[in-house]
Amino acid sequence: MTDACAENGLRSVDVAKQMLIDRIRPVSATETVPLSQACGRVLAEPVKATLDLPPCDNSAMDGYALSGDHGSYTIIGKSLAGHPFEGTLKAGEATRITTGAAVPTGADRVQMQENCTLDGDQLTMIRPAKPGENIRRRGEDVHIGQSLIPIGSKIKVPHIALLAGAGVAEVTVVRKLKAALLSIGDELKPIGTPASELGDGDIYDSNRIALQAALEQLDVDILDLGCWPDQPEKIREAFTKARDNADFVITSGGVSVGEADFTKTVLQELGEIGFWKLAIKPGKPFAFGRLPRAEGETLFFGLPGNPVSAIVTLYQLVVPALEKLRGTAEQFRQSPLQVRARLLNDIRKRPGRTDYQRGFTYRDEDGIQVVETRGIQGSHILSGFAAANCFVVLPREGGDCETGDWVTVEPFSAPLI
Repeated sequence: MTDACAENGLRSVDVAKQMLIDRIRPVSATETVPLSQACGRVLAEPVKATLDLPPCDNSAMDGYALSGDHGSYTIIGKSLAGHPFEGTLKAGEATRITTGAAVPTGADRVQMQENCTLDGDQLTMIRPAKPGENIRRRGEDVHIGQSLIPIGSKIKVPHIALLAGAGVAEVTVVRKLKAALLSIGDELKPIGTPASELGDGDIYDSNRIALQAALEQLDVDILDLGCWPDQPEKIREAFTKARDNADFVITSGGVSVGEADFTKTVLQELGEIGFWKLAIKPGKPFAFGRLPRAEGETLFFGLPGNPVSAIVTLYQLVVPALEKLRGTAEQFRQSPLQVRARLLNDIRKRPGRTDYQRGFTYRDEDGIQVVETRGIQGSHILSGFAAANCFVVLPREGGDCETGDWVTVEPFSAPLI
């Protein structure tokens, strides 16, 4: 069978991703924000610890701080978290100590309380403690002046904990990206329009609200330009407004080859087209371009109008590009997590396009990773997508798959969930 897609010269998904990354220059502007508002942002300047972590030798257990290796000790005080023992222990002496409390001067080990017996002020070991046992050493985690996380890191919850523990109150991050979002199509009607008012062929503008939800999880400021008709002058007006107010614009619809799809024509008038149509299913009519402005440029991502196609191309192509745009150091260099799973149903596929079928993956009772497709795999079918938790990634030149075959599975991650 002839591979019509290959004959038409469609770019592969991997080539398209690399082209996007190569053509995008990260934004350079920064802002300083409180640490409490930094989660999800991209670090732009070095952050150094203002103190050692731990700041002093402290106990890892509730128990007793001991001086020397003896079978019994005399208790002379206590050291509590925030209320350290002020004296110095001599050989054969001990203090009561709680988790996190400073180890007294002269103590060289801590014994957990379950391994001791206490009679008055006399402490007897059930089991001896080794030198250094149950002591967290000053600076064993972080040293004062140490760089804490690399520039370009996407700040996550563990980073927040580390930075806070090291005394960092605010960080300098890449400014938020600004996105212009619009839908194109005469058939699209706003959500909330009564169904009785929809004409023949009218549909709700579901793509824009779904794409907005995804972009909000990426911590992007959104200019919602609404829905625009299939009219060149209106599309030109929308693109001009997007170009002048955003770092990138995402459109939904209007990028196929129908006689009413004017997006390509307007994009060529106002800027340039990087590529048009890819060897991907669903989502072949995906477009990338640039709209020059007085200072810099606005990137253009034209997503297909079919709802599943729009989400698939956003996830596979736009999200990695946006990570590059905001200067994330590691994300755009890495492929999404993929695992192998045993297929539980037959799949029909023609060679020519990389296919991202929607599936559900889990471990069966034997501990084997398995996957089954969910629902009809049409690019307009949302119910199966909503019931899925992964893509079944079928290679471009691959054909049909049978039950029991091992296939590649890509679990969903934000912004899909």
